[in-house]
Amino acid sequence: AVGLKGVAQERTIGDAFEQTQTGATLVDMMALDLLIGSGGVLSHAPRRSQAAHMLIDAFLPEGVTMLAVDSIFMMPQLGVLSEVHEEAATEVFDKDCLIRLGTCIAPVGKAKQGIVTATLVFEGANGTEEHAIEYGSMKVLPLGAGKTLKAEIRPARQIDVGDGPGKTIEREISGGVAGVILDGRGRQPFSLPERQEERVARLRDWARTMGTYPDRFFSMAR
Repeated sequence: AVGLKGVAQERTIGDAFEQTQTGATLVDMMALDLLIGSGGVLSHAPRRSQAAHMLIDAFLPEGVTMLAVDSIFMMPQLGVLSEVHEEAATEVFDKDCLIRLGTCIAPVGKAKQGIVTATLVFEGANGTEEHAIEYGSMKVLPLGAGKTLKAEIRPARQIDVGDGPGKTIEREISGGVAGVILDGRGRQPFSLPERQEERVARLRDWARTMGTYPDRFFSMAR
């Protein structure tokens, strides 16, 4: 959902203080709670982690976002069914259509590679757990579908996780087949090294963390 490119915009004096480019997204990704992927590529991906990785890289969710995918590309059909039997369509949509991939936690803001941009804090089975989100890296925490945890996300001073730069938030984090994804890449544009070897290594590290490909892929790619 983006504004049309090359379309002349009529502006008033009030618009002078809020310039926006045509072609920019019309969706506030920080306010988005749920992102559902549908279509053959996502529904039939060999691994659900691949679908999660594609959703994150394509849409760049910000803050705390639940990810899901249409299990067998049935959303269009359920849309038609909802006009005839809304309750049945809703039940199938929730129980059979949606595959909960997990929650993506993505702090927004720039920092130096390796700097901790936010810390996820929650009560685990063995007491309080703290997980640092480092700039330029990804991390996945196991948390199965149907499971939740109450967490506190503490961002660095210049980093935003939902309530503004430096402001701590409390959220209920939902799990899924891909777990809880801590995405410290700061959003668009991703910070990638200029040297090809380092750039490829960074991309391979993200894919390995997400479980995007079988382990044998990485040994073959060396």
